[in-house]
Amino acid sequence: MKIAVVDYGSGNLASASRAMAVAAERAGIAATVSVTADPAEVARADRIVLPGQGAFADCAHGLEAVGGMHAAIEDATRAGTPFLGICVGMQLMAERGLEHEVTEGFHWIGGEIAEMEAPGLRLPQMGWNALDFTEGAHPLLDGLTPGDHVYFVHSYALRGGKASECLATTDYGGKVVAMVAAGNRAGTQFHVEKSQDVGIRILMNFLRWRP
Repeated sequence: MKIAVVDYGSGNLASASRAMAVAAERAGIAATVSVTADPAEVARADRIVLPGQGAFADCAHGLEAVGGMHAAIEDATRAGTPFLGICVGMQLMAERGLEHEVTEGFHWIGGEIAEMEAPGLRLPQMGWNALDFTEGAHPLLDGLTPGDHVYFVHSYALRGGKASECLATTDYGGKVVAMVAAGNRAGTQFHVEKSQDVGIRILMNFLRWRP
């Protein structure tokens, strides 16, 4: 299996690639993990991972600046290659982002990325928080238990999304979308690569996923 971690100048590339390698080893899957800015390599991959951190607009513009990369991701995922977006990588799946300016997203899932409403709580949400989901609702959640904790760092989140595309939420001054999926394209608002055993379990599920 060839796993491409997309390098476009944003995201925890080293930790994401290490976590993917650990997940493959634990799952017993022979895999090569490449951090790459080459659209051709992404097009050939069996799994595509898009990390992201910082502002939505900066990540969107950074991705567009890598010639042919957005098109390679779009074409490969349209053809069925499983995709996982991490943090802002997940946010880019939405219709648009409202951070600093209105920026178009991939339009893969419904909704927009807006500043969180968390009265009395500090933003960004930074640290561990529990996941709420229906057990057995999706293969990416296999082996997880509602209440499992994962690691978040964000001030913006999905607003106005479709219930059918929301896999899990967390609570931070209200319900916050934590995981999404639409067809073969999925994403985690939290940093799955920093979420220890729970994160590795999700990545193992992603590698085994046959959407």
